[in-house]
Amino acid sequence: MTTENDTAAKTFLILHGFQNHRPPGHWQHWLAERLRERGHEVRYPQLPSPDAPVLAEWLDALEEYGKRPARGEFVVLAHSLSVLLWLRAGARRPDADRVLLVAPPSPSVTASIPEITAFADGLDLAETGLGARLVYGGGDPYCPEGADLHYGRPLGLDLDLVQDGGHLSPAHGYGDWPSVLEWCEDPSVRVKGR
Repeated sequence: MTTENDTAAKTFLILHGFQNHRPPGHWQHWLAERLRERGHEVRYPQLPSPDAPVLAEWLDALEEYGKRPARGEFVVLAHSLSVLLWLRAGARRPDADRVLLVAPPSPSVTASIPEITAFADGLDLAETGLGARLVYGGGDPYCPEGADLHYGRPLGLDLDLVQDGGHLSPAHGYGDWPSVLEWCEDPSVRVKGR
């Protein structure tokens, strides 16, 4: 539980997806810079072997970078494959005050890509009490059926749909994303498109 004195500076953990080498043109990179400019601690690690990720190694990295700070609010933002990492973490999931899960790939898409199949194997979509918000784009080629159908409704997540947002990546126009920055500062903000 945070107090008013602890909330000025927050700690953010930003987790990237498959084949993401944290390029400057990605909204996560942009967000990390804006949050640091505002005086927040930002953990934006390069996860191991992003082109051929190993679930166990990503879980170890989540545990390493997900240590709760001594003071202030701890906020996690996960994009794409890291959403599945978050869901698979179970007891290893960090104790976060808020979580934003962005544009997860569908189980069928994940199963069709040999390098990331393990992230979908054994995924428990009946888990409750995650207390996270799911932001997903209409027309996401990596979750064509809709992330609300696969994750949002089964897990009882708070949902924000970004119409025509696609995978909410630079390829879909998401280099900077002011709405996510606003949510980082104020959890009552609904995340919308650019």
